[in-house]
Amino acid sequence: TEALNESENLALLNRQRNLRPSSPHFTIYQPQLTWLASIGHRVTGVGLSAGIYAFAIGYVTLPFVGAGFDSQSLIELVQSAPVWFKTLVKAPVAAAFSFHSLNGIRHLLWDTGKFLTLKGAYQSGYAVLGLSAISTIGMLLL
Repeated sequence: TEALNESENLALLNRQRNLRPSSPHFTIYQPQLTWLASIGHRVTGVGLSAGIYAFAIGYVTLPFVGAGFDSQSLIELVQSAPVWFKTLVKAPVAAAFSFHSLNGIRHLLWDTGKFLTLKGAYQSGYAVLGLSAISTIGMLLL
């Protein structure tokens, strides 16, 4: 043990605090379907909204700077893109849209008092995941 003055004591305390895990520390929790679905719902909502806003802002502003971002040029761009690129773009959008829409219906069912038990929450969560996968595949086949 050594005697420290006040500033050395504070510096030591701050170094020790930096070594502590943040609270809550996610490594001690087992991932649960309920909180993964909640985070997924928020992430897909933000992602889809950001994509819609970016497209709308680009559609309105880019023609003023001479960029061809009108309906005809967009149709030609999509027609000229290879199938693998269309699938690469379409898959995450379809998956996010499917999951967010179906999980939103799940939340509306919760608002009516249905599936609020732990068993019901997991059943509806797995149903959302399964139907999202089927819906995503269906949209990719269009």
